[in-house]
Amino acid sequence: MKGFKGFNSKLQCRNYQFEIGKEYEEQGACRCQYGFHFCENPLEVLVYYPPADSRYCEVEGAGEIDANSVGDTKVAASKLTVKAEIGLPGLIKAGVEYIKSKVDWENNKETNTGDYSAATNAGYRSAATNTGNHSVATNAGDQSAATNTGNHSVATNAGDQSAATNTGNHSVATTTGDRSAATNTGDYSAATNTGYCSAATNTGYQSATTNIGYRSAATNTGNCSASTNAGHHSASTNTGYRSAATNTGDRSAATNTGYQSVAINAGDRSAATNTGNRSATNNTGNRSAATNTGYQSASTTTGDRSAATNTGDYSTATSTGDYSVATNTGNYSVATVEGEDSIACSLGIEGKAKGKKGCWLVLAQWETGCGFRNLLEVKSVLVDGEIIKEDTFYTLVEGQVVEVE
Repeated sequence: MKGFKGFNSKLQCRNYQFEIGKEYEEQGACRCQYGFHFCENPLEVLVYYPPADSRYCEVEGAGEIDANSVGDTKVAASKLTVKAEIGLPGLIKAGVEYIKSKVDWENNKETNTGDYSAATNAGYRSAATNTGNHSVATNAGDQSAATNTGNHSVATNAGDQSAATNTGNHSVATTTGDRSAATNTGDYSAATNTGYCSAATNTGYQSATTNIGYRSAATNTGNCSASTNAGHHSASTNTGYRSAATNTGDRSAATNTGYQSVAINAGDRSAATNTGNRSATNNTGNRSAATNTGYQSASTTTGDRSAATNTGDYSTATSTGDYSVATNTGNYSVATVEGEDSIACSLGIEGKAKGKKGCWLVLAQWETGCGFRNLLEVKSVLVDGEIIKEDTFYTLVEGQVVEVE
């Protein structure tokens, strides 16, 4: 039996270590008790392993099977083969295909291929399909699909376990159903999903993907784009140029690899990651991390027990929470901490650090030349308010911590 399974970042499930391509066996299978568990519906995997820090694989169950489901597709099997890792994009794609496979395309559908047209279907396990320009495909039925490939078009689906798919330019794909997917690959487009265990995916240029569902994912790879996710246990991913990834959910992740981009995360125990140059990562959640590896970039966290990390040159790492760390390994960069009992580390060439009274500064001194650099010394000092002043930048010169004018 084909299925999909989630794991933690180490490819573990309930402390059981798995490997790609291997087969595993246990004695018997009983849902929620013993055996290897997986889901037939890919989107239901998000219920058990939210996308912020999980890995996803296609699996094959065999041997003794317990699939007596009531309202879900969770399965237990005595044998399990981990076939391939597909990641979050692969899980979303498989979810759309799974939903479409449940639609009764022959008996319950509205099809319209004309321009300025509309296809509407409110039936259970139904389909509304429209390929015309300036058109609308609407479906409010459970386990349904609304598909529109026309330009200047709209595909809307409010049903549970549903899919709204739109590949047209200047288009909108909207679904508010639980365990649903809104997919849009058109330029100047929008994919919106507010459903539980849902996914909104948009690869179009100058596009927007919005998802406020619980344990959900908003993914956008388009240039000049935005990916927004306000759901708990969620992930917002954007790889586009001059783009933004925003996530306000607890235990969530906002990831942006685009140039001149922004990754913002306000959720507790969350992560905001940005690898683009001249970019910014902002995280206001407690026990969180803001990471930026871009050149001339900024990484900021305001939560307690958090970390701001920046490895780009001419960059800034700032942490205002108590018991936190701001680390910057880029050359000619700064690290700042404003909370109590925190650490500011600036370890690049000519790095600077400052902090409040009671915090520690860690600085490095390098010997540089044509094509080489050599670490000479690393020194830490306590900001005591007298010898080392608070809110004052310091650097390491000839083995001495000196104030930067």
